Amino acid sequence: MKRHIPLLVFLLMLSGISGYMMSKSSWIGGIGMRIFYKEYTFLNTWWQGALATLGLYILLFIIHFVLQRVLTPRSSGIFNIIAIIIAIAGLYLTYHDFRHDFSHRLMGERFHIGFYLFWTGWIFIGLNFLFSKKKPIEISRKDEATE
Repeated sequence: MKRHIPLLVFLLMLSGISGYMMSKSSWIGGIGMRIFYKEYTFLNTWWQGALATLGLYILLFIIHFVLQRVLTPRSSGIFNIIAIIIAIAGLYLTYHDFRHDFSHRLMGERFHIGFYLFWTGWIFIGLNFLFSKKKPIEISRKDEATE
């Protein structure tokens, strides 16, 4: 677990930056969230957006960590590659949505960058587990000479 501490610190900082950026929606976008999309008003407060992002990062980290321990190295590698592909697809679809949906376009670039940072963090989680070595499970055996 100690080898994952730099990743967790990076995710903590990235979620703080992402939450801050999501809270910086444009004036018209902020009004739209308060009037029409009330379920997203928590994004107007930076620390609430950062906590939501950090919670998702921790959930993704735990899923990757558990599957890294349970699956074979080949299967966990395939899972990590699929997760990275899903994150890249999510990044692209978010970009496409922010460019072609009028109400999302009004939110402003800083708001968009906050969401792009979320997907980037997921890609880093997948890459970290893809390139980390799986620790072998040590099995204690009795000395056969004493039997």
